[in-house]
Amino acid sequence: MAGTVLHSSHWGAFRVGVENGRLTDIQPFERDADPSALLAGMKDYFDHPTRIRRPAVRRGWLENGPDSDTAKRGADPFVEVSWDEALDLAAAELARVKREHGNRAIFGGSYGWSSAGRFHHAKTQVKRFLNAFGGCVEQVNNYSFGAAMVLLPHIVGDNRFLYGPTTHWRAIAKNTEILLAFGGLPGRNTQIESGGCGEHVQKRWLRELAGRARRIVNVSPLRDDIEETACEWWPICPGADTALLLALAHTLLTEGLADRAFLERCTTGHERFADYVLSGRGAAGFDAEWAAGICELAAPDIRELARQLVAHRSFITLNWSLQRSDYGEQPYFAAVALAAMIGQIGLPGGGIGFGYGSMNGIGNAVPRFRTPLLPTGTNAVDLAIPVARVSDLLLRPGETIAYNGRELTFPEIQLVYWAGGNPYHHHQDLNRLQRAWQAPRSIIVHETHWTATARRADIVLPATTTLERNDIGTSSSDRFMIAMKQAVPPFAEARDDYSIFRALAERLGVAEAFTEGHDEMAWLRRLYEDARTSSNAGGLALPDFEHFWEQGLIELPATEAPFNLLADFRADPEGRPLATPSGRIEIFSATIDGFGYADCPGHPVWRPAREWRGAAAAQRYPLHLITNQPRTRLHGQMDVVGISQTSKIDGREPIRVHPADAARRNLKDGAIVRVFNDRGACLAGVVVSQDLRPGVVQMATGAWFDPVHPGVPGSLDAHGNPNVLTHDIGTSSLSQGPSALSCLVEIEAFNAPLPELSIGAPPPFIERPFREPAPTAPGLRNNLQRRKDR
Repeated sequence: MAGTVLHSSHWGAFRVGVENGRLTDIQPFERDADPSALLAGMKDYFDHPTRIRRPAVRRGWLENGPDSDTAKRGADPFVEVSWDEALDLAAAELARVKREHGNRAIFGGSYGWSSAGRFHHAKTQVKRFLNAFGGCVEQVNNYSFGAAMVLLPHIVGDNRFLYGPTTHWRAIAKNTEILLAFGGLPGRNTQIESGGCGEHVQKRWLRELAGRARRIVNVSPLRDDIEETACEWWPICPGADTALLLALAHTLLTEGLADRAFLERCTTGHERFADYVLSGRGAAGFDAEWAAGICELAAPDIRELARQLVAHRSFITLNWSLQRSDYGEQPYFAAVALAAMIGQIGLPGGGIGFGYGSMNGIGNAVPRFRTPLLPTGTNAVDLAIPVARVSDLLLRPGETIAYNGRELTFPEIQLVYWAGGNPYHHHQDLNRLQRAWQAPRSIIVHETHWTATARRADIVLPATTTLERNDIGTSSSDRFMIAMKQAVPPFAEARDDYSIFRALAERLGVAEAFTEGHDEMAWLRRLYEDARTSSNAGGLALPDFEHFWEQGLIELPATEAPFNLLADFRADPEGRPLATPSGRIEIFSATIDGFGYADCPGHPVWRPAREWRGAAAAQRYPLHLITNQPRTRLHGQMDVVGISQTSKIDGREPIRVHPADAARRNLKDGAIVRVFNDRGACLAGVVVSQDLRPGVVQMATGAWFDPVHPGVPGSLDAHGNPNVLTHDIGTSSLSQGPSALSCLVEIEAFNAPLPELSIGAPPPFIERPFREPAPTAPGLRNNLQRRKDR
């Protein structure tokens, strides 16, 4: 019997064609005028050869348990086992580590992009399970805007600039005369919304703005960081954004253009910042001539832009990418200071925002409501590390790092439990991560496909995709709530994360704490009704669960009145203060200054990146590598199918090279090159392009990590994962965020025979060894005996 099922994903809602339990077709949601091309790959991804069919255990771990040779992760073959055996082994190892080392020896890792569904959200599921089990060391912050989310509460009181509500696109399109976009407004990013979306909107609003704005300025090394609209391209040198911001501020100060009334009424510390800008590098200060040399832009253009920002209604936006670099807090800090000096914060279409062009929902005019959310319980372990410090955690037990005014000491991690994420995509310096990944005694992973992370696990539990389970898809930045109804049966022996954790909880004696007696549909009803109660109390009436589930979606009305962030504060800074110590925008933060961090003082400063064109390393590695988000996949998802595959060159990830840099190295379109620095090397296929400045090369992140010699740190990555090249150093002592975009490389023609790619097929399997695994703990021996008794 044929039919269609409405469903959702991080790249948009869609309808699934199903016939006799088989997936036949994927079509965009009819209400979405600009659907993502990523939808086309979902059908092939569902049953791709890399799907994990049944539970599997690494041979060395099956034979020796936690005493196995961890250096063989990634190289050992796997042995497929029954669900009962896999769950028994996993439960026994969790119990052993807790008994012998305590819950501080367990690291609960995940990253939240595995599903747009709010119940089958792997990061939430793993936290809930491990909290029920007594807790774990967990992660805080994210790879997307990890530096900004620590900085902004200190200077503007909270993270509304990141999480919303932000100034609406409608307000920008109708009022903004000059849009100054650092990092551009990349359309490739706005395919995506965490929790899914029913409509993609940025392209429409950007076209409307382009029809009436005086200037749209794309400050980026990449011309196409703003697409399909007339704009000015300022091809800034990577890492120089703070220099430009300081020079713009310098012009406002020296020409008497700063809004003194706004600064006095709504900010604190502006005098300290002004003194630094005017004299921090001698009598000339951080002027336009100085910045012109750093940014490789024209000083008169910098001065004229500063004047126009004050003379016209202006809006400054910074892409999230800017703070993913060395001292990534500084461009955000300096942009807030500049916007305050311009004095238009809170005015219609004026002021500042972050993340426009980073996801679809930033600036959407939607009513705010509480989305369904699975409670995670209480973590009895009082330690969480910044997400980008995972290699440090595993490699440096007993050592301490500074973080946001505190000192964090890394425990010795015995067991890593990872579900719904792929650190071999997100993390930096993958060769260092490989060494770190050898430190724990046991690694358990839930995964749908044989990613690089799954291939380096000890116990692999096959998880369902969203099409194989029921859920609720929604985002607080979108107008649609989607009933994500199961479209097809689970693939092979896959189980959803909740079912896996429930089975483990039963074995470990914490089933009631984890499930509270609910199955999947009971949880969906409860989470929806909790959100409905909260929304109804806030004046937004939602139907009951049965009506929602039967109808398949809820469409919320668009907010008609344009919203301008901090308009209430501007109107009454005393009556509507910010949550900073002063109640104002803190251009100088005494709190940050009191931490005593040389790499992040109390006001915005210029700090040259560790790696940029002005560094000594540029003599050996003269090209600045930009590793941005892909247009052909979501992070690493669906890299093995669809438009991601058609974008490859001889199976390798593309690298864009400016014609001058290509000619200097005698490279032409389609050439395979080795991209390298001291941290590693990967292969890539050349695309010669005028859309980036000389001295810059660009590779998208997300190509599945495929080293020629699996399990050997330093091996050439044959596929083109640029994170073998990026450095794994925190942005600063304040946030310890990722700094991947400060990266120098060199490229050269690769003339040897191309190595075979293995990532598009499952890893090697072998039949069970003749002898039983050697038990190393009573719990494991008991589980082995139970299997024999059965």
